[in-house]
Amino acid sequence: MEQLGFAGMPTRLFSCTPSKLAAFAECPRRYRMSYVDRPSPPKGAPWAHNALGASVHNALRAWWLLPRERRTPEASRKLLADAWISDGYRDAEQQAAVKERAVGWLEDYLRTVDPSAEPFGLERTVAMRTDRLVVSGRIDRLDDRDGEPVVVDYKTGRSALSEQDAAGSQALALYALAAAKTLRRPCQRVELHHVSAGEVYSHVHTPERLERHLRRAEQTAADAVDAEARFRGGASADEAFPPEPGMRCSWCDFRRHCPEGQAAGPPKEPWAALPST
Repeated sequence: MEQLGFAGMPTRLFSCTPSKLAAFAECPRRYRMSYVDRPSPPKGAPWAHNALGASVHNALRAWWLLPRERRTPEASRKLLADAWISDGYRDAEQQAAVKERAVGWLEDYLRTVDPSAEPFGLERTVAMRTDRLVVSGRIDRLDDRDGEPVVVDYKTGRSALSEQDAAGSQALALYALAAAKTLRRPCQRVELHHVSAGEVYSHVHTPERLERHLRRAEQTAADAVDAEARFRGGASADEAFPPEPGMRCSWCDFRRHCPEGQAAGPPKEPWAALPST
C-alpha cells in the first residue's frame, strides 16, 4: 500500500464503507465519479427499487421503536405509509400496486419475528480499524441472540438469494468484524432477510473466513489508494480509474458520462428492478 504524507510519518488509513470498497472493485470509473470527482457528475433518474427498499427499511426500524404491545404485523401498514418514498415509479397505478404488495410482505415477515426480542441496535453504526483501513457502516438490525450479536440485513429485491449470498457478502463479513470490535464480543453469524420473498439466509463465519474477507478488503483499499495517488501524480482519469463495462452498466447512475457503459448494454427504466406486480 502506498505510503501517504511525509517520510517517517504514519501511513494515512483509508477510510471507507463496504459500499465504497465495492464501488472500486466493480468499476474504478464509477468509484472516481462517486468519491473522487468534486463536484460529482450528475446522476441519472432515481430508481424505484431503491425507494422501495428504503421505505421498507424505515418501516421496519419504526416498528421496532414502537412500544412492545403495539408491535403487531398490522401496525406495519401505517408505518409503511409514513415512510413511503415515491421516487422512480412509472405512474401512480404502479406505485399503489407495489405499495400494497409491500404491506403484505411486511405483515407476513413480522409474523415470523418475536416482538419481545430486543435487538442490540437498529441502523447501528459500527466501525473497526486495521493497519491499512478504517471501515464503518450501518447495520439494518443487530440482533441479540442469547448475548451473541447477529448481523441482519434486509433485502427487498426481486432477485433470488441463497445462503451463498450471505456467506460471500464482503459487506456482511465486515459488519460482523466491526460489530465484534464495537460490542467487544464475538460476532460470526450474518443473515439476509429477504422480506419480499419471505426467506432468511444465514451463515456462520469461521474466524479464518472473516480474515480472508478482511484481507480482500484491505487489498481493494490499497488499490484505490494507489489509483488516487497516480491520478494526483498526473495520470489521466482513464489510466488511474479505467471502466469495467458489463451488465451493471445498464443500472449505473453515471451511465450518461460513460461511453463504454452505454455500449455495454441498453439503459434500464427506473422501475425495471421492481418485483413484479
